[in-house]
Amino acid sequence: MVSSILKGTLAAAAALVAAGPAWAGSYHVYSCRTPSGESAPADGWSGSKTGTYTYAEDTCGQPGGALVAALGDQAARTANTDMAGWAFTAPEGEHITSATLWRAGDADGGAAINATYEFWVAAPSEASIFDECLASLGCSQHGNPASPLSAENRLPVPGADLGAHVFLKSSCGGVTEFKCKEGSADPNGYAAVVYLFAADMTLEQPEGPSVSGVSGELSSAPEVAGTSDVAFTGTDPGAGVYEAVFSLDGQVVQSTVVGENGGRCRNVGQTSDGLAAFLYVRPCLPSVNADVGFDTTRFPNGPHHLVVSVIDAAGNGATVMDRTVTIANTPSQTGQPSPPGGGGGSGPANGTNASSQASMTVAWKGAKGPKLVTGFGHVETVLGRLAGPGGVPTGGAQVDLLSTPSYAGARPQTMADPHTRADGSFSVRIPPGASSRTLQFAYRAHLGDPLPVVTRTLTLTVRAGVSLTISPLTASVGRQIFFHGRLLGGFVPPKGALLVLEARSPGGPWIKFDVVRSGRTGRYQAGYRFRFPGPAVYQFRALSVTEGDYPFAGGASNTVVVTET
Repeated sequence: MVSSILKGTLAAAAALVAAGPAWAGSYHVYSCRTPSGESAPADGWSGSKTGTYTYAEDTCGQPGGALVAALGDQAARTANTDMAGWAFTAPEGEHITSATLWRAGDADGGAAINATYEFWVAAPSEASIFDECLASLGCSQHGNPASPLSAENRLPVPGADLGAHVFLKSSCGGVTEFKCKEGSADPNGYAAVVYLFAADMTLEQPEGPSVSGVSGELSSAPEVAGTSDVAFTGTDPGAGVYEAVFSLDGQVVQSTVVGENGGRCRNVGQTSDGLAAFLYVRPCLPSVNADVGFDTTRFPNGPHHLVVSVIDAAGNGATVMDRTVTIANTPSQTGQPSPPGGGGGSGPANGTNASSQASMTVAWKGAKGPKLVTGFGHVETVLGRLAGPGGVPTGGAQVDLLSTPSYAGARPQTMADPHTRADGSFSVRIPPGASSRTLQFAYRAHLGDPLPVVTRTLTLTVRAGVSLTISPLTASVGRQIFFHGRLLGGFVPPKGALLVLEARSPGGPWIKFDVVRSGRTGRYQAGYRFRFPGPAVYQFRALSVTEGDYPFAGGASNTVVVTET
């Protein structure tokens, strides 16, 4: 049974999330080091110092380097006057939704009467300290400066302390006019020091890009062939214009970076939540005049539903064009031979023992009946057989295959046509990542016949794939946790897709506490603040919702456990 504490907490969380925006894009910024240990700049950080023999140094580009805030031991310091520090500031209009620091430090200068060497970490203001080491309290060191990315250096910023700033400081503190000791220091000569070896900041950008001046053959021509282009101007008020994404008949088929910004606008990856990661707080250009080509020869002739979107570095999107285009490539453009018998009327017989009385069977491998329900990412196979009168196999025959995604307004897509083997059998592999769809198989007795002599239909229902990450995994009353994740399928409707957030006590029933809508790229996020004291353990998950314009059935994310202390 779900506890009354959980019920009250979930109700409070629902009110909290409902009060915020339905969607805002997010992206990671790595500082000093990436998660895999490569050197990174310290964009967004600024150093400060007061007093003599104080240091605010950026050595991130050096082996074992860090952002260093330190006080040397050469002076008898007066409490509350000498200080060194580093501060991270989110870009204007943005918010830090998650932050993990890798820090180490010491206060080896020791303590005197009413004065102590110390270092601390604070957010979102300098007074909001959540990690500190004071010599007067018996602390000489936190973390391990010899192992920058070790677990003992890892320090998540508590959810309740997230805002626009993070501070790291070292100082002589205590009662004003009293003095700290002189001549006591660590092996580096520091009486107090804090090292920031790496930081992983997740920034939220509430406003997305806009588009103007759309032109180009792809945006207006009734028929397109070869490589066709679309031109536009994209602007973004935050992280900058990143990619042009092409979706054909509900599937993403091309993503093109439209402004590299001297190499800064590059997703360096290494995230577990599906978000992009960069080395700069404003990685991409705020305005881009883009002209992007689209190779139509990779796709079958005929009408197709094409959507082109511009995506900013935070994953927010805006539609560049949304129209039906007719692809009309000639055989010479696609590099394929002309079809036997020409383009109209009856051509050569379609296979050995071709017949207008042919029979065809199709079935899902390992399943009974024409309908199959499967999970996202599974590879499914269709097995078929074509035969003439009396069961004589029809070998070497082409079977036409159309695939129609299961969302309102979807257009049929031509898939690679299977060919029968000598015994009349054929097979079709449906790749992982495919959405729910209807498959129609058709056989024509002669190549070029306008009508098939036999058709068969199968349906595939795919449960949506959903990822979920929660940080932090330990919370307490008044503290907030943050949900991040994405829908794993390729197509998401322009308005996004609905997800239900659920929670339970282990072994109890799941309880819905909020409904959120993803962005155009499938990413979603939410916040949750605990209102009642623990201790308690809760399980959380996200469920996708079956909708007419989303070609996936309902599916559940991984389950994440959060401990309330």
